[in-house]
Amino acid sequence: MELRNVTGFSEFLLLGLSEEPELQPLIFGLFLSMYLITVLGNLLIILAVSSDSHLHTPISDSHLHTPMYFFLSNLSLVDICFTSTTIPKMLWNIQTLTKAITYGGCITQMCFFVLFVVLDNSLLTVMAYDRYVAICHPLHYMVIMNPRLCGLLVLVSWIMSALYALLQCLMVLRLSFYSDLEIPHFFCELNQVIQLARSDNFLNNMVMYFGAVLLGGGPFVCILYSYSKIVVSICRIPSAQGKYKAFSTCASHLLVVSLFYGTSLGVYLSSAVTQSSHSSATASVMYTVLTPMLNPFFYSLRNKDIKRALKRFLGIAFMKGPIVLGLKKCT
Repeated sequence: MELRNVTGFSEFLLLGLSEEPELQPLIFGLFLSMYLITVLGNLLIILAVSSDSHLHTPISDSHLHTPMYFFLSNLSLVDICFTSTTIPKMLWNIQTLTKAITYGGCITQMCFFVLFVVLDNSLLTVMAYDRYVAICHPLHYMVIMNPRLCGLLVLVSWIMSALYALLQCLMVLRLSFYSDLEIPHFFCELNQVIQLARSDNFLNNMVMYFGAVLLGGGPFVCILYSYSKIVVSICRIPSAQGKYKAFSTCASHLLVVSLFYGTSLGVYLSSAVTQSSHSSATASVMYTVLTPMLNPFFYSLRNKDIKRALKRFLGIAFMKGPIVLGLKKCT
């Protein structure tokens, strides 16, 4: 490979999950299906929560105007953006039989990927705190989790994530690269990009690992602490039905947290044990694609309020169709 300094227009090469030509149609179809399911599922969650909030009345038995669902709709929005950062470019490269991504495109993709990963992590932590207040302090729940605090928590999560992503991008921009470098991944992952630098990347590695401990390990510890308090509170409930009802309010969030952190830890362990970049890229599909796709199912299949709101929203949508067609015929 000819080594040249990055000046002007340059490209990186995304090797993807496999270089076998016969597997490309299968990978394309699989990832396109997962992407469409992810976008549709999370979009339905957002529309169900927002429409139910607008249609809420004092006598309604739905509770989708509570802080829990406000955080859930934000998480769904982040999951859509998360997958849209990586999968469309991958599908485009497979369709056009190319592996190239420009230097600017790679840095932009990396920046947004870091933004939404940290934001996803932050929102899961905020939702764990919400469940802690709901179960451990039920009488003061609406006082503590007031709209101002909820908005502030989401705003702080966005600002913190954006600042960290910007810091990482600025740190990478100071590095020099050779052009036409191969990235053994299906997107521009931060660690992979840093390791390809021809200049000293010690400071970048230090910032990256410090950020992983602070913004990854810190929220994880907060989630564990919240659930330890939740478990203690549930154990103090005398009736079995009360324990089941309290646990069911946080079961979906616990499943999402387990999948997100479990797959992330699996990616780290697989890359550390096998030392294979392709194995790491395959394992990373779990938390970059599979987790955002499954989140709507976890929250909708086990939640009567979500299912009721979805039925109401889809019913209204289907009713509008015949009404509009009837009006057109009359005119």
